[in-house]
Amino acid sequence: MKKIILSFLTALLLISCLPVTAFADNEPFTQEQIDYYKNLGLQGTVVNVYNWGEYISDGSEGSMDVVSEFERLTGATVNYTNYESNENMYSKLSGGGVSYDVIAPSDYMIERLIDEDMLLELNYDNIPNMKYIKDEFQNLFYDPEQRYTVCFNIGTTVLIYNKTLVEEEPDSWSVLWDEQYKDKVLMFNNSRDAFAIAQSMLDKDYNSTVEQDWVDCAQLLAEQKDKTNPVYVMDEVFNLMESGEYAFATYYAGDYLLMVDNNEDLGYCFPKEGINYFYDAFCVPSCSKNKAGAEAFINFMHEPQVAYENSEFIFYRSPNVTVEENEESSLYQSEVIYPSSELKSQFFKNLPQNIIELESNLWTQVKSGKLSVDNASQDKKIYIECAVLGGAALIVIMFKIISIARKKKEQDLSDLYD
Repeated sequence: MKKIILSFLTALLLISCLPVTAFADNEPFTQEQIDYYKNLGLQGTVVNVYNWGEYISDGSEGSMDVVSEFERLTGATVNYTNYESNENMYSKLSGGGVSYDVIAPSDYMIERLIDEDMLLELNYDNIPNMKYIKDEFQNLFYDPEQRYTVCFNIGTTVLIYNKTLVEEEPDSWSVLWDEQYKDKVLMFNNSRDAFAIAQSMLDKDYNSTVEQDWVDCAQLLAEQKDKTNPVYVMDEVFNLMESGEYAFATYYAGDYLLMVDNNEDLGYCFPKEGINYFYDAFCVPSCSKNKAGAEAFINFMHEPQVAYENSEFIFYRSPNVTVEENEESSLYQSEVIYPSSELKSQFFKNLPQNIIELESNLWTQVKSGKLSVDNASQDKKIYIECAVLGGAALIVIMFKIISIARKKKEQDLSDLYD
């Protein structure tokens, strides 16, 4: 018995003398990376991250839990919350009373946030992984001096369709107005993307400053509501299209790949009228209370291992050169993620305040049905009926006045003869 115990203790001693790496085969990071984040002094701090839904590798299906790994390496705590659209995010920030450290808005919204002094300039000394961002994704139009942002992902809008409900492969946004698909269409529930589809149909500039252009597009969207009664959705689109209930959906190309994984009957196309090409980038809002933690998180998101895991999980194009050149990537040279440069597309840019307000008001009217052609016809009918009734009443009044005048004249003549 003593020999057994002695052997066991000897084995434990030998194990304790082995290098840690012998038992860290599952450690995704190098010792250099581990030491870097440990030495940032973020232990016990909180980093508030406000990001799009379904937009980070979260540990499900064997993926890396990016937030947990950041917390493990830094000792910080991450409060991670989601938004569905740039407009929702902006509303939350501009309303005040919040404190976010990292946000990931799209290009045009970044321009607006910069214009309104709602972003902090980044200290790129704290973001050494900028070295992995391809030159073509730096100094972009929304941040030409590269002061506020680090590009996160690149994408496009796309038309998704259900092959079991659609007979012919579509190539145009016009199918969203086809009455045979009434109640079978899912439409963007944000004004900028929805208007862009109408603008593409009417061959308008996505960034037009002509008010009538926006009115024309609103009328086209109102016509769509009359013809196909679309359901306006954002992240709900995943379950609804994967269930096979709907014929068409408008969404983002990377998300199509997520959906088709769960429903092989789904197809996609880049409509011939044109699509939106966009950038999402990390920023630090002026309400941040932990800028050092924010810059550490942004840097972490571009560690080669993390950028790769994110790309594999959310299926968007990464600006990180180590991801794009990785031949083992499931997205390597994907036509969905890396579409032809000949594809007709436009960028969104920040709009003047009067156009922003007009767009918002028109979008509210479209969704509420106030611009409905049926409503307009009914209003016209009511107007005509009122005009007819008014005219009839006027005639009656005129006859009454003439009658009274005639009687008065007759009475005056009678008095005169008497």
